[in-house]
Amino acid sequence: MRRAAAAHGARLLALSPWKLVARDAATAGPALAAALAAPKAVFTSPAAVQAAAKMADLAAAPGQERLAVGATTAAALSRAGVADAMHPRRMDSEGLLQMPQLRDVRGLDIGLVTAPEGRSFLTGSLQQRGARVLRADVYDRVIVPPSPRAVASLRALPASTRLLLALSSGLALETLLASLPDDAISRLRQARVLAASERLAGLARERGFDEVIQAADARPASLMAVSGLGR
Repeated sequence: MRRAAAAHGARLLALSPWKLVARDAATAGPALAAALAAPKAVFTSPAAVQAAAKMADLAAAPGQERLAVGATTAAALSRAGVADAMHPRRMDSEGLLQMPQLRDVRGLDIGLVTAPEGRSFLTGSLQQRGARVLRADVYDRVIVPPSPRAVASLRALPASTRLLLALSSGLALETLLASLPDDAISRLRQARVLAASERLAGLARERGFDEVIQAADARPASLMAVSGLGR
């Protein structure tokens, strides 16, 4: 995201709402084994791949399919020895649900390698289609308050500074808004939101953001493409 912003002449202010902590095999191993044994296994992030690869061989057996939420996750799977992982053109939950491999899944077991609360929209949608979702939560998002330096930088931005908010996770937005002081939230709500999907655009509007633009997908370059900044 930092590189994508720099390509448009912008700087990145990181307001990270959590840190990622991998689970150990004793905690996550049994659920991961069940998810990997399913006919289809979906990996929701590079972090999920990295955590899972420390516990098990991720390669698909004959007749199995490995799906990734996007190209970066597919690349992580390739590094972990899964060369044939598929990913959607639109790299988010909505894109995954449009893939032919996930359209007719009634009565099918689908493994989901993820984190707690991660991709809940995907889980619910697959269950509505009649699939049995076998979740393997292989890492945790440990909530941490944004750094005091980052919050101070946000507060110090002049009113004339154009502020953009790259949004690719609803949970990240909700967590961030719950942790920021009121004056910082007020400044943040002046941002133009670059939303990775229609669902996220709607969430941003519900949370008080007035200027919301939907991008083609969640890739940093796609988010910056609708920023209104020149390259």
